[in-house]
Amino acid sequence: MTQRQGFKANEFVVYPAHGVGQILAIEEQEIAGAKLELFVINFIKDKMTLRVPTAKVANVGMRKLSEPALVKKALETLKGRARVKRTMWSRRAQEYEAKINSGDIVAIAEVVRDLYRSESQPEQSYSERQLYEAALDRLSREIAVVQHSTETEAVKEIEAQLAKSPRRANAKAEAADGEGETDAEGDTDDTDGDDTTVADEAA
Repeated sequence: MTQRQGFKANEFVVYPAHGVGQILAIEEQEIAGAKLELFVINFIKDKMTLRVPTAKVANVGMRKLSEPALVKKALETLKGRARVKRTMWSRRAQEYEAKINSGDIVAIAEVVRDLYRSESQPEQSYSERQLYEAALDRLSREIAVVQHSTETEAVKEIEAQLAKSPRRANAKAEAADGEGETDAEGDTDDTDGDDTTVADEAA
Protein backbone atom coordinates (compact mmCIF):
# COMPACT_ATOMS: atom_id res chain seq x y z
CA MET A 1 0.00 0.00 0.00
CA THR A 2 2.82 2.44 0.77
CA GLN A 3 3.88 2.30 -2.87
CA ARG A 4 0.53 3.65 -4.01
CA GLN A 5 1.37 7.16 -2.72
CA GLY A 6 -2.23 7.65 -1.58
CA PHE A 7 -3.74 7.08 -5.02
CA LYS A 8 -6.96 5.06 -5.22
CA ALA A 9 -9.05 3.39 -7.91
CA ASN A 10 -11.59 5.69 -9.66
CA GLU A 11 -9.59 8.76 -8.67
CA PHE A 12 -8.74 11.43 -11.25
CA VAL A 13 -5.03 12.19 -11.46
CA VAL A 14 -2.70 14.34 -13.56
CA TYR A 15 -0.05 12.53 -15.57
CA PRO A 16 2.37 15.20 -16.85
CA ALA A 17 2.83 13.84 -20.37
CA HIS A 18 -0.89 13.27 -20.99
CA GLY A 19 -2.91 15.46 -18.63
CA VAL A 20 -5.95 14.36 -16.64
CA GLY A 21 -6.71 10.64 -16.47
CA GLN A 22 -8.71 8.35 -14.23
CA ILE A 23 -7.35 5.36 -12.35
CA LEU A 24 -9.64 2.54 -13.46
CA ALA A 25 -8.02 -0.16 -11.36
CA ILE A 26 -4.92 -1.27 -9.51
CA GLU A 27 -3.80 -4.64 -10.78
CA GLU A 28 -0.96 -7.08 -10.30
CA GLN A 29 1.02 -8.57 -13.14
CA GLU A 30 3.85 -11.01 -13.09
CA ILE A 31 6.74 -9.84 -15.20
CA ALA A 32 9.90 -11.93 -15.43
CA GLY A 33 8.92 -13.83 -12.29
CA ALA A 34 8.42 -10.68 -10.23
CA LYS A 35 5.04 -9.38 -9.14
CA LEU A 36 4.39 -5.84 -10.19
CA GLU A 37 1.53 -3.64 -9.02
CA LEU A 38 0.20 -1.30 -11.69
CA PHE A 39 -2.17 1.63 -11.91
CA VAL A 40 -4.45 1.27 -14.92
CA ILE A 41 -5.06 4.88 -16.02
CA ASN A 42 -7.59 5.82 -18.67
CA PHE A 43 -7.38 9.05 -20.69
CA ILE A 44 -10.87 9.27 -22.14
CA LYS A 45 -10.25 12.11 -24.54
CA ASP A 46 -7.16 10.47 -26.02
CA LYS A 47 -8.84 7.04 -26.04
CA MET A 48 -5.75 5.68 -24.34
CA THR A 49 -5.03 3.46 -21.35
CA LEU A 50 -1.66 3.44 -19.57
CA ARG A 51 -0.32 0.94 -17.10
CA VAL A 52 2.05 2.59 -14.67
CA PRO A 53 3.93 0.64 -11.96
CA THR A 54 2.78 2.03 -8.61
CA ALA A 55 6.41 2.35 -7.51
CA LYS A 56 7.16 4.64 -10.46
CA VAL A 57 4.45 7.26 -10.00
CA ALA A 58 6.78 9.68 -8.22
CA ASN A 59 9.38 9.34 -11.00
CA VAL A 60 6.89 10.15 -13.75
CA GLY A 61 5.50 13.07 -11.74
CA MET A 62 1.96 11.75 -11.47
CA ARG A 63 0.01 13.88 -9.01
CA LYS A 64 -3.40 14.38 -7.52
CA LEU A 65 -5.69 17.04 -8.95
CA SER A 66 -4.86 20.62 -8.00
CA GLU A 67 -6.50 22.07 -4.92
CA PRO A 68 -9.16 24.72 -5.70
CA ALA A 69 -6.78 27.40 -4.36
CA LEU A 70 -4.16 26.42 -6.93
CA VAL A 71 -6.77 26.41 -9.72
CA LYS A 72 -7.68 29.95 -8.61
CA LYS A 73 -3.99 30.92 -8.82
CA ALA A 74 -3.80 29.47 -12.36
CA LEU A 75 -6.88 31.46 -13.38
CA GLU A 76 -5.36 34.62 -11.85
CA THR A 77 -2.19 33.97 -13.88
CA LEU A 78 -4.24 34.27 -17.08
CA LYS A 79 -5.04 37.89 -16.24
CA GLY A 80 -1.37 38.88 -16.09
CA ARG A 81 0.62 40.54 -18.84
CA ALA A 82 1.93 38.12 -21.45
CA ARG A 83 5.66 37.58 -21.17
CA VAL A 84 7.18 36.84 -24.55
CA LYS A 85 10.94 36.43 -24.63
CA ARG A 86 12.77 37.79 -27.63
CA THR A 87 14.41 34.51 -28.49
CA MET A 88 14.05 32.33 -31.55
CA TRP A 89 10.64 30.71 -31.89
CA SER A 90 12.13 27.19 -31.87
CA ARG A 91 13.63 27.82 -28.43
CA ARG A 92 10.44 29.43 -27.11
CA ALA A 93 8.41 26.51 -28.48
CA GLN A 94 10.63 24.06 -26.57
CA GLU A 95 10.12 26.04 -23.37
CA TYR A 96 6.35 26.11 -23.88
CA GLU A 97 6.29 22.38 -24.54
CA ALA A 98 8.33 21.70 -21.40
CA LYS A 99 5.85 23.75 -19.35
CA ILE A 100 2.85 21.93 -20.86
CA ASN A 101 4.40 18.54 -20.08
CA SER A 102 5.53 19.58 -16.58
CA GLY A 103 2.05 18.89 -15.24
CA ASP A 104 2.27 22.17 -13.29
CA ILE A 105 -1.12 23.87 -13.67
CA VAL A 106 0.29 27.39 -13.15
CA ALA A 107 3.06 26.84 -15.73
CA ILE A 108 0.42 25.59 -18.19
CA ALA A 109 -1.69 28.69 -17.50
CA GLU A 110 1.39 30.83 -18.32
CA VAL A 111 1.61 29.17 -21.75
CA VAL A 112 -2.09 29.83 -22.40
CA ARG A 113 -1.63 33.47 -21.36
CA ASP A 114 1.52 34.02 -23.44
CA LEU A 115 0.16 32.41 -26.62
CA TYR A 116 -3.39 33.76 -26.48
CA ARG A 117 -4.53 35.96 -29.36
CA SER A 118 -7.65 38.09 -29.12
CA GLU A 119 -9.94 38.81 -32.08
CA SER A 120 -8.16 42.07 -32.86
CA GLN A 121 -4.69 40.52 -32.94
CA PRO A 122 -3.01 38.88 -35.92
CA GLU A 123 -3.27 35.19 -36.61
CA GLN A 124 -0.95 32.76 -34.89
CA SER A 125 1.40 30.53 -36.80
CA TYR A 126 0.39 26.88 -37.04
CA SER A 127 2.90 25.76 -34.39
CA GLU A 128 1.87 28.56 -32.00
CA ARG A 129 -1.76 27.58 -32.42
CA GLN A 130 -0.97 23.91 -31.74
CA LEU A 131 0.87 24.71 -28.53
CA TYR A 132 -1.89 27.09 -27.43
CA GLU A 133 -4.56 24.43 -28.07
CA ALA A 134 -2.52 21.79 -26.19
CA ALA A 135 -2.06 24.05 -23.16
CA LEU A 136 -5.71 25.16 -23.22
CA ASP A 137 -6.83 21.53 -23.42
CA ARG A 138 -4.69 20.50 -20.42
CA LEU A 139 -5.79 23.47 -18.36
CA SER A 140 -9.51 23.23 -19.15
CA ARG A 141 -9.62 19.48 -18.47
CA GLU A 142 -8.15 19.84 -15.01
CA ILE A 143 -10.28 22.87 -14.13
CA ALA A 144 -13.41 21.03 -15.32
CA VAL A 145 -12.69 17.98 -13.13
CA VAL A 146 -11.75 20.06 -10.06
CA GLN A 147 -14.79 22.31 -10.38
CA HIS A 148 -17.17 19.52 -11.45
CA SER A 149 -18.05 21.45 -14.60
CA THR A 150 -17.83 20.64 -18.31
CA GLU A 151 -14.75 21.35 -20.40
CA THR A 152 -16.74 23.88 -22.43
CA GLU A 153 -17.58 25.79 -19.24
CA ALA A 154 -13.94 25.64 -18.17
CA VAL A 155 -12.78 27.03 -21.54
CA LYS A 156 -15.31 29.88 -21.21
CA GLU A 157 -13.97 30.67 -17.74
CA ILE A 158 -10.38 30.65 -19.05
CA GLU A 159 -11.29 32.95 -21.95
CA ALA A 160 -13.12 35.32 -19.61
CA GLN A 161 -9.95 35.62 -17.50
CA LEU A 162 -7.77 36.14 -20.60
CA ALA A 163 -10.07 38.98 -21.67
CA LYS A 164 -9.13 40.82 -18.45
CA SER A 165 -5.44 40.78 -19.29
CA PRO A 166 -3.86 44.23 -19.82
CA ARG A 167 -2.71 43.50 -23.36
CA ARG A 168 -6.22 42.59 -24.46
CA ALA A 169 -7.31 46.10 -23.56
CA ASN A 170 -4.34 47.68 -25.25
CA ALA A 171 -2.74 45.65 -28.00
CA LYS A 172 -1.25 48.80 -29.57
CA ALA A 173 0.79 49.68 -26.51
CA GLU A 174 2.23 46.19 -26.53
CA ALA A 175 3.79 46.85 -29.92
CA ALA A 176 5.62 49.75 -28.34
CA ASP A 177 6.96 47.31 -25.77
CA GLY A 178 8.94 45.65 -28.51
CA GLU A 179 6.54 42.82 -29.21
CA GLY A 180 5.84 44.26 -32.62
CA GLU A 181 4.29 41.11 -34.00
CA THR A 182 1.01 41.98 -32.28
CA ASP A 183 0.48 45.30 -34.02
CA ALA A 184 -1.21 44.19 -37.21
CA GLU A 185 -4.74 44.84 -36.13
CA GLY A 186 -5.24 48.09 -38.07
CA ASP A 187 -7.07 47.61 -41.36
CA THR A 188 -8.43 44.11 -41.27
CA ASP A 189 -11.76 45.50 -40.12
CA ASP A 190 -13.65 45.88 -43.38
CA THR A 191 -17.05 44.80 -42.05
CA ASP A 192 -19.93 47.27 -41.89
CA GLY A 193 -20.12 47.60 -38.17
CA ASP A 194 -21.37 44.04 -37.70
CA ASP A 195 -18.14 42.69 -36.30
CA THR A 196 -19.69 42.71 -32.83
CA THR A 197 -21.35 39.38 -33.61
CA VAL A 198 -17.92 37.80 -33.97
CA ALA A 199 -16.91 39.04 -30.56
CA ASP A 200 -20.14 37.70 -29.08
CA GLU A 201 -19.54 34.23 -30.45
CA ALA A 202 -16.02 34.22 -29.07
CA ALA A 203 -17.15 35.40 -25.65
